[in-house]
Amino acid sequence: MRRTVPIVCAAALAAVVGATNAAAQDPNVIKIVSSLPQTGSANAQIMTIVNGIKLAIDEVGGKAGDFTIRYEAWDDASPERGQWDPAVEAANADKAVADPDVMVYIGTFNSGAAKIAMPKLNNAGLLMISPANTWPGLTKPGVGEANEPAIYRPTGKVTYFRVVPADDIQGLVAAQWAKELGCAKVFILHDRELYGKGIATMFQKSSGPLGLEIAGFEGIDPKASNYRSLVTKIKQQRPDLVYFGGTTQTNAGQIAKDLRAAGLQTKFMVPDGCFEDAFIQAAGAANLEGTTYITFGGLPADKLTGKGAEYYANYKKKYSSEPQAYSAYGYECARAALEAIRIAGKKDRAAIAAACGQIKDFDGLLGKWSFDENGDITMKTLSGNVVKNGKFEFSKILGQ
Repeated sequence: MRRTVPIVCAAALAAVVGATNAAAQDPNVIKIVSSLPQTGSANAQIMTIVNGIKLAIDEVGGKAGDFTIRYEAWDDASPERGQWDPAVEAANADKAVADPDVMVYIGTFNSGAAKIAMPKLNNAGLLMISPANTWPGLTKPGVGEANEPAIYRPTGKVTYFRVVPADDIQGLVAAQWAKELGCAKVFILHDRELYGKGIATMFQKSSGPLGLEIAGFEGIDPKASNYRSLVTKIKQQRPDLVYFGGTTQTNAGQIAKDLRAAGLQTKFMVPDGCFEDAFIQAAGAANLEGTTYITFGGLPADKLTGKGAEYYANYKKKYSSEPQAYSAYGYECARAALEAIRIAGKKDRAAIAAACGQIKDFDGLLGKWSFDENGDITMKTLSGNVVKNGKFEFSKILGQ
């Protein structure tokens, strides 16, 4: 009996919750939610993304077509992990599915988190737009694992879109940049996570055809207190460049510290997951000055032109602060969501998701762009950045 009582109670509770949700549904209100890691060192970056989303909604008076837009920013991180948490992300996706007013899910920040949310949201026909996911397998057949991206699309329909270029592109231009910098021998590290190992692998695959010698390819423990023994091994190989596939939250700063503490002045290159002020703070500016190179799927906010320049000026005016790298892409996600709602013209998840795929020649932050049949943005602009005087500084547009 003890086993059956909770099940009955749970079913009754679910019925009550369902009835409450149905009763609460307003046909004239559409809810947009975001699921991004607000707990931990990514918080400063994430809050500028949230601000970007709010700015886009505010600029249209909180309306899309005839609908009033309400926005909620959800955290998918936990204090225990200090970064995104699989259990929290799963709960956020379930919560969004259960709320009949939610028509758009902006997220995730981490590609690993996207793998959890995508099939749940796809089953519900719920539109998901990411400002930062870059693992190619989320959208591109034949690039990631054998079952990707079909495993994320149980309905067979594309309901996931992203407004940044994927890592197959970023890995290539990073390797090309390393070659341009005069590097001949590279030691590659990664954090063993989907995003970090994925982009490290893309960098490795691109290095061979360019004539770059790979001195090592190793995963790290992102919770380690130091990497002194690993740095000793790297030092013996005498690479021109150490490439780390990972994020600030998976200890990129500590790697930089240990490289410099060992007297290694070799170049250090990291991907967009480290393009945030928290990376400089974690590593110490002196350990990055003049030797660190960061790739990013777009342009820094202060280098944007046209619509992008308008966004940058409006952001600074509204929030009296500088937006971090991915803020512009939070803004662009919201603009795409509002456009999809406008095109659909009705409060219907399937219609809004389908409408997002119809967005073509959109006047965006980086010029005209469209979504392709896989949900990828057609924009391919990437930038190379360095650390100078304790701050990120734009170096060049990559891949040209």
